[in-house]
Amino acid sequence: MPGPPRPEPPQPSKPTPHAPDHDPAGYDYPLPEERIAAHPARPRDSARLLVIQRNRGGIEHRGVRDLPDLLEPGDLLVVNETQVLPARLRGRHERRAKEVEILLIRETQPRQWLAWVRGARAIHPGDAIRFDGDVLAIAGPREGESISLRFEGDLPALLATAGHMPLPPYIHRADEPEDREDYQTVFARIPGAVAAPTAGLHFTPELITRLQERGVAIARVLLHVGPGTFRPIRATDLRDHRVEAEYFSIAEDAAEAIAATRAHGRRVVAVGTTTTRCLETLAGDGAREGWTDLTIVPPYRFRAIDALMTNFHLPRSSLLLLVSAFAGRERVLAAYAEAVREGYRFYSYGDAMLIL
Repeated sequence: MPGPPRPEPPQPSKPTPHAPDHDPAGYDYPLPEERIAAHPARPRDSARLLVIQRNRGGIEHRGVRDLPDLLEPGDLLVVNETQVLPARLRGRHERRAKEVEILLIRETQPRQWLAWVRGARAIHPGDAIRFDGDVLAIAGPREGESISLRFEGDLPALLATAGHMPLPPYIHRADEPEDREDYQTVFARIPGAVAAPTAGLHFTPELITRLQERGVAIARVLLHVGPGTFRPIRATDLRDHRVEAEYFSIAEDAAEAIAATRAHGRRVVAVGTTTTRCLETLAGDGAREGWTDLTIVPPYRFRAIDALMTNFHLPRSSLLLLVSAFAGRERVLAAYAEAVREGYRFYSYGDAMLIL
């Protein structure tokens, strides 16, 4: 489960004068509905890979299976080992006898969770929601858009048998039994996320073996992805945008592998934006565990990563801002436009980019 209770949220920064270069509209792009992937590529590593060489310019169309040929011996691939919880539950409001759908967000203490509740206005402190297996949730106070729920009964068993995978809202279908495996990376080890670190979805045991035979090392870090990853940017000036804090942890062996890679002049390759935020937090203040609300928007000086593998992201999203900060807004949007023309599949179950 997620780490220690979240501290008091950071105070928002003071508003800064608006600048045209920091307008969210500059990170918009058109995407036909049919380009949004509803299911993953099978096998996972058969997905396409759009490669951007930052120094040489240009775009190359490859496949995820080509990754060992694109990396060099001595490179360090850093992945996120968070495991997605089947965090969407359906129950019944005892007093109103009405179906209720909840999305667990974060365990704040044993048996106590913050959750999003559909139709939350009808839920009041003290109300009970009953689930299968005689599991009961008692509503507590609201915390912003979330409601505190105290669970009675065997919640882990309920999640295992009746929990639904929290597919992103842009996948317009109900979750299927296959999603329990599809929406989980092969690196997943520590439960706590409510969204997948999607760049990691492309890896297979066979691909990992080929990378290791190439001399590419792999290190694992942890960041429990929260629902804020899907939130639109509401700030009118991107310098005022802040992402929600998420729990992260970097073990000593991973920190040592990262330091050794940099000391030998080799590349640190982040698999995904969540891994990037972990590594940049470590480079910024040295913290190896806690809550990070690091918000990466252009311009930003990266200190921890040399290359980035990532999926294609929503317009006006914090994830697209991070990728644009790394590779340049115009270059990234041009690559996205070419990906649309070339029939790439977008978002969580879609294809990937590699920025070298």
